[in-house]
This record gives sequence, structure tokens and C-alpha cells, in this order.
Amino acid sequence: MSDSTWDDRFFLALAAEPETAGPERPAPSRLKSRIYSAMVQRQAQAGPLLSLSRTKAGGGRLCVFEELVRIAPVGEPVESRNVCRVCHARVLGERIERAPIYWPGCPYVRFQNR
Repeated sequence: MSDSTWDDRFFLALAAEPETAGPERPAPSRLKSRIYSAMVQRQAQAGPLLSLSRTKAGGGRLCVFEELVRIAPVGEPVESRNVCRVCHARVLGERIERAPIYWPGCPYVRFQNR
């Protein structure tokens, strides 16, 4: 039997009976952080992000560092940049499981499996 046939059978069986796949476990927080970072980076490459002022006005939560950028007199072009790219919470979230970050509004805090 070829490898591809065995793979097809395995995945069909797995899809037919999901309870045989084992207990569900949450994805590692490091993986969730990396995926989030990649998604925001792609979104920023496609065009400017929504400014922090507009995000907050629309009901979005900002972390303490985003809030500092929002209230600083920097203008919308700077507010539309991805502040997380230079934040230490991103670095910790992508490299450490259960990273010691606790700022309200930080997406990397929400990803931690605590």
C-alpha cells in the first residue's frame, strides 16, 4: 500500500470518528502568539491598519502601550502601525509558554494557557 493511500485512510478514519483522536488540548500559547503575529503582519502589508483611536472608538480594547501611542501627539499614520511588533509582550508570548505578561487588552495575554 502506498503512503498516500495509507494517509488517505488514516485521515478519513480520523474525520469519521473524532472522539478516537484523543482528548482535546488547547493549542500552545506560543503557537497562538506566532499565528496572531503573522496574521497582523500580513494585514499590515496589505495596507494601513485601523488607527488606535478608531479602534478604541469602535469598542476595541487597547493595551497600556497602545493607549500611550493613542494619546501621544503622533497622528494617524503612526497610530495605524502595528505597535505589537516592538512590544516585549509579543516576544515573550512567542517564546515562552505561560509568559509573565498581564496587561489588560494585550492579545498575547489572552493566548496564555493559564
